[in-house]
Amino acid sequence: MPSASVPPDLQAPSLRMLLDFAVDAAWRAGKITLEYFQTGTPVERKTDTSPVTLADRRAEEALRERIQAHFPGHGILGEEFGELPGRTPYRWILDPLDGTRSFIQGVPLYGVLLGLEYAGRAILGVAHFPALDETAYAARGEGCYWNGRRAAVSAVDRLPEAVLLATDVASLYTEGRGRAFEALQAQTGLLRTWGDCYGHLLVATGRAEIMLDSIMNIWDCAALQPILEEAGGTFTDWTGTATHTGGNAVSTNGHLFGAVMQIIAAAH
Repeated sequence: MPSASVPPDLQAPSLRMLLDFAVDAAWRAGKITLEYFQTGTPVERKTDTSPVTLADRRAEEALRERIQAHFPGHGILGEEFGELPGRTPYRWILDPLDGTRSFIQGVPLYGVLLGLEYAGRAILGVAHFPALDETAYAARGEGCYWNGRRAAVSAVDRLPEAVLLATDVASLYTEGRGRAFEALQAQTGLLRTWGDCYGHLLVATGRAEIMLDSIMNIWDCAALQPILEEAGGTFTDWTGTATHTGGNAVSTNGHLFGAVMQIIAAAH
């Protein structure tokens, strides 16, 4: 799918400069998380009962400090420390450690997510996986890259050949998505639960075709929408609307988007 047009004041090289900064910042934050990975670091519970560790907090602090040093007028919204209003249309969206439960278990499928909005539109995204040494990054009109080479979704255009992924099967049912999930599972070739941001990366890099998330926050999505779309895929909510603020998410390789949305609608 072609990329949406880029506002004139975001044309290269300025957008590439922002992307280079974001890739470096995510890498630096990832190094901090590795200091705690598989070390038995203590786990706390936030008010919503979700887990958090010192790795989450220190990584976000590092991201915030770096952004404020380089772009003091930009706003920041992060999972752990909330919002810092800016004086420009730019706002950085931070998830310093997406997949904290995987991180706590010592499973390497966690990522640092760094997205950038311009006037409310997600224009840039980085998904860095420190324990896997993988990084996907994209900016509007600049394409998507995976470890330095161009990334693209798969060419699969038949559901029986598709790999279906989901973060949390139980939440699909509690959020009223169980019937849609079952219908998709029945028509696709392989189901796996390589979840959180890593599942979306697999779609963007052609290693899976469909990824389902029933509950998502803005910091889970802001980096992923540009990555999926610049790789040729789709990143939408469950109604099929392209957004990073929908509260849930479906990624596809684009070729199967219509079929997936038809199944979801029929299962409602």
